[in-house]
Amino acid sequence: MDLSKKLIRIFAIGVLPILVIACTVSYKFNGSSINYDKVKSISIADFPIKSEYVYAPLATKFNEDLKDIFIRQTRLKMLKPSQNADLQIEGEIVGYNQYNQAVSADGYASETKLTITVNVRFVNNTNHAEDFEQQFSAFRTYDSSQLLTAVQDNLIAEMTKEITDQIFNATVANW
Repeated sequence: MDLSKKLIRIFAIGVLPILVIACTVSYKFNGSSINYDKVKSISIADFPIKSEYVYAPLATKFNEDLKDIFIRQTRLKMLKPSQNADLQIEGEIVGYNQYNQAVSADGYASETKLTITVNVRFVNNTNHAEDFEQQFSAFRTYDSSQLLTAVQDNLIAEMTKEITDQIFNATVANW
């Protein structure tokens, strides 16, 4: 056996397994990085609408989606806001606005932008260094020839999903 074949064999038998063991990668497919030894519960208060324009189904959809993402993607026990949970989320919907986004050649609006803004207060009773108050928002545009009433339920569904994902990532994903 010549020297190059011996070196390849030594590498394959001795060094390669060490490299494979040393380079392990750990993934969590739900994106959360919760230490379940310390953090066992969460409370999420209902977010009231405090914006100038009020569309009542928005609060219901948002509150359900926010609780649902934590139920589906964590093992945290959901407690009532009056109970002392390890993680606490509360806030309010502070903006539900529409603006003219683009103007067509005839001078009329051709696109309208719908924006939702939510103010969130997060308290981590196991590590107060992670506490924060922050605003999260999402927007969608739609053709101005359509009435808001015709498109808002679909747009709200998309935007509440985006905002609840943002809140989930900011509170428990620690990206």
